[in-house]
Amino acid sequence: MKAVALLSGGLDSVLALELVLSQKIEVKGVNFVTPFLQKNQEFVLRQAEELGIALVTIKLGEDYLELVRNPKHHYGRYLNPCIDCRILMFGKAKDLFEEEKSFLVTGEVLGQRPSSQYKSAFLEIEKEAGLFGRVLRPLSAKLLPLTIPEKEGLVNREELLAIEGRSRKQQLKLAKEFGITNYLSPAGGCLLTEKEFSVRLGDLFVHKKKIKISEMELLKLGRHFRLSPEIKLIVGRNEKENKSLASLAGEESFFLEAEGVPGPLALLEKGDKKFVSLAAGIVAAHSDARDFSSVPVNYWNSLEKSSIVVKPLKDIEKLRVLRIGSRL
Repeated sequence: MKAVALLSGGLDSVLALELVLSQKIEVKGVNFVTPFLQKNQEFVLRQAEELGIALVTIKLGEDYLELVRNPKHHYGRYLNPCIDCRILMFGKAKDLFEEEKSFLVTGEVLGQRPSSQYKSAFLEIEKEAGLFGRVLRPLSAKLLPLTIPEKEGLVNREELLAIEGRSRKQQLKLAKEFGITNYLSPAGGCLLTEKEFSVRLGDLFVHKKKIKISEMELLKLGRHFRLSPEIKLIVGRNEKENKSLASLAGEESFFLEAEGVPGPLALLEKGDKKFVSLAAGIVAAHSDARDFSSVPVNYWNSLEKSSIVVKPLKDIEKLRVLRIGSRL
């Protein structure tokens, strides 16, 4: 008999796995990779090796972006459709079941997240994923209805826990007891729960019918300015972001950079020349030449290279109107 366990790299999922493994249950791990989660595949693979379990990695692609755009259930605080996301993941994990008595193990804690981790949501997710009664949440099991594996004697409920709420004191204590030190911090998880990223993604949903996975990487970088319904300017914040922008540019895009002074690299989508002057003014305003009366700004792509002399755009109100998100 095999259980399938969601393994994210975080402490809760590792503890849930340990509680099941301690009952001599054979477990297969599954890690979901989405455009909105920190890249942790290698870490989770090492974690699975330390736990002595096999790991399956499932990547969620552009069909997942459509789910985020049009969720059946409600969003959380920002653009996080947590219930729909869990239904999708649970359904795909179910496809890994090898026996009729297989069940799913998750590190969910009752009341830890307001958008998806409450009793009625747990039941709704299970039903829609076709897993009603077959989802075991070891950290909060004693606060929840009996699951089928518990009723059938496959899992000993007395060895499970009754953790509830957002405090992590009990988990940290349990980690010491198990000797667990290798897990990811709960910070920096799903970008859909972050305001700035959600604003950028919402802007993209408004202006584009079809979105590519590669565009999610661009949303993570720099300052974003909407110059028209079709055109956006992304201004790097540091050298690392400048390099990333250079690697993610499309063939039609223009790069812009102030000449002869330290400053950001910027990416003008689609390379529409009628927006070069405005884009160059924004780039100059974010360079060390921001107080100059005029600044030469180079712009180029794979087909051409040119330069334009502009006045740095320092009109804060205009910048705020163009800016996607709150930070300038």
